[in-house]
Amino acid sequence: MTQQPQPRDFLTRLAEAGEDAIQRMGGAPGAQRFADAANAFRERAEELQRKLRGVEALERRVEKLEQRLTALEKKTTPRRRTASSASKPARKAGES
Repeated sequence: MTQQPQPRDFLTRLAEAGEDAIQRMGGAPGAQRFADAANAFRERAEELQRKLRGVEALERRVEKLEQRLTALEKKTTPRRRTASSASKPARKAGES
């Protein structure tokens, strides 16, 4: 009695085909340049993600500062007259 090979599922066949394609692509002309470009793109994407995380932190800080500023602007404190302007004698008519 011979056993029939079990049919391979779709994902297994796709994985095998992908492995074969990657092996063939490695020997293709220009494959190294493509791999280098892909790695450079990955590094740039990671750097961009780090910078965006920094921007989010800055946005939170700005939001807090804006709230503090709004709270300070709502406080109405009467202006005090300075002592120098209150102690000056009034000028007489005809004096320069």
